[in-house]
Amino acid sequence: LQHLAAGSAAVGAGLINAVAGGGTLVSFPVLTALGVPAIRANATNTVALCPGYIGGTLAQRKDLAGLQRSLRPQLVAAMLGGLSGSILLTVSSEAVFRQIVPFLILAACLLLATQDRIRRWLSARSSEGSGTHAVAELVSVTAASVY
Repeated sequence: LQHLAAGSAAVGAGLINAVAGGGTLVSFPVLTALGVPAIRANATNTVALCPGYIGGTLAQRKDLAGLQRSLRPQLVAAMLGGLSGSILLTVSSEAVFRQIVPFLILAACLLLATQDRIRRWLSARSSEGSGTHAVAELVSVTAASVY
């Protein structure tokens, strides 16, 4: 039954990610409910969802054509954020991580709920020619990658 629950959560998370993102909000709680320690559940969850992220990127590669120049800084920010997050994860204790997780999940839920408003706000600001938009974008990518 545990394998069935974990497999069902994985399929559900993949489907949710394919449609809107946020599949981690399904798979991570199921893993921890099954008794997987939080840090291991987080790492397992991240690795398990990577093929979907790669597949999504490949599927949208035509939409990304011509954006190499603007994507390079975002990729660097994402790599630095991911590296920082993995270091934080390995040096923090299980107890500390368990205390932080509810706030991370709440933040993810809030971002999912407000993503359209944020996107509209950012689009309006970028059309105004604001130079701070690029900096805010890189900071946001880094922060999301740490998560």
